[in-house]
Amino acid sequence: MKFDFNNKNIIVTGGSSGIGLALVQKLIQSGANVWIIARNEEKILEVMNQLGDKKNQLNYFLANVQDFSEIKRISEKLNYENIKIDGLINSAGVAHPAEFNSMEIEQFHWLMDINYFGTVHCIKAFLPLMNSGSFIVNISSMAGVIGVYGYSAYGASKFAVRGFSDCLRSELKPKNIQVSIIFPPDTDTPQLEYESEFKPEITKKIAGSAKVMSAQKVALEILDGIKKKQYIIIPGFESKLIYHLSNFLGPLVYPIMDFMVFHAMKEINHKKQPD
Repeated sequence: MKFDFNNKNIIVTGGSSGIGLALVQKLIQSGANVWIIARNEEKILEVMNQLGDKKNQLNYFLANVQDFSEIKRISEKLNYENIKIDGLINSAGVAHPAEFNSMEIEQFHWLMDINYFGTVHCIKAFLPLMNSGSFIVNISSMAGVIGVYGYSAYGASKFAVRGFSDCLRSELKPKNIQVSIIFPPDTDTPQLEYESEFKPEITKKIAGSAKVMSAQKVALEILDGIKKKQYIIIPGFESKLIYHLSNFLGPLVYPIMDFMVFHAMKEINHKKQPD
């Protein structure tokens, strides 16, 4: 039986922009009651104003997923109000591409704190409010499938989400709580726009031919996967192909990645040479 979102209570972290926002909009259209957890109240209020007569389906909390005490207080408030949670979507995330040697150690901690520990914090806080038949969604990345040049900090955090989700899936399945992990491709969001300012030239060359999906299309595929109770959800044909090829090729994927980096470096050096 497919999962029905109608009248379900669902929390979406990072729901004020990007994939999280697209998920909130689709969930509201499906009749769900949604709680956004985010830091920017102005953006959340803009979302509510766009919902018209459906704004009563949307609530929000201002909090930083890095801070477990803030997330725990939200859980305690919902518990006090006797609200049970039917779904948790961990969409809050950040990225900052750069070559390893140029990154400060604080940036590694920042990415891990939000992308990985933010996910752990929310599940730890809200799992006691979830009954049999509920679902948890963790958003990783294609950078959590293949190590990509320029994404040592971000990729590590998303691989951590992947490993955590594998273990969590096994533990929660006997309790009939569905865990799903998402491997979205490059998606047309403010986050991707931010990343483009910092990507090393080699990273830009490697990613140059990849298709960018809209947040709305990614959200539709995620919700369809949740309905079907899929563990691994990979939006987009190209991403599915990369995921399955990487599994099929095994260690052979590394020479391919090395070739792509070498080719990108060759192109960049060629352009730098005087005519």
